[in-house]
Amino acid sequence: MRAALWATVLCMVCGFAAAAEMRSVEVEYENKHYTMQSEAWFDAPIEQDNAVFRDWDLSTQFSSAIVESRGLGPDENGLSQYYIRNRGCVLFFCLTFERYGYIESEPVSVLRAFADPETSDFLLCDEKWTFAEEDGGTTVVYDLSMRPKFWVPPGIGPYVIKRKLKNDGGDAIDRIEAIAQRMSMAGDAVSYTHLRAHETKTRISYSVERE
Repeated sequence: MRAALWATVLCMVCGFAAAAEMRSVEVEYENKHYTMQSEAWFDAPIEQDNAVFRDWDLSTQFSSAIVESRGLGPDENGLSQYYIRNRGCVLFFCLTFERYGYIESEPVSVLRAFADPETSDFLLCDEKWTFAEEDGGTTVVYDLSMRPKFWVPPGIGPYVIKRKLKNDGGDAIDRIEAIAQRMSMAGDAVSYTHLRAHETKTRISYSVERE
């Protein structure tokens, strides 16, 4: 009985062994505008990886930079919304900044988030996650285009932000994978076919005046 119990525990540990791989991270800065693209591979099914990123309430579990995050449900026009509060430091300069925005999604394959500049600390913060099945797991390509409203110390500030964007992504992937693997074993995430059959696509026609 005890041997069987230990065998079960060992199988669970092996099942959660982190195999996530950060394949590439590129961060650029020009004229107060940051862009980033990363590619990571996760040892978890595409349905579960997608489910982790779509659940804004989970963000605090895998990103140390996010202190509060939640989905807000649809607005009066039926657009899905989100809220995120981050805290970050550049050298000795620390601040908290918020994003309120809208979500656009295609079942399993694409997720997009757009910050509303009128209610956020960013003139621009557009994000896109693209999911693809690969080698029994999932490849996730992340694109970010960001221009903050808040003051960033010149010179060293942009360098530190670029480094932090790279490091935060690398730190998060193992935790994202672990959550997705737990979902897969527990059956918490809906299947790909269920998503295709039941998810209502939210298409956003959303434009803002950008400086």
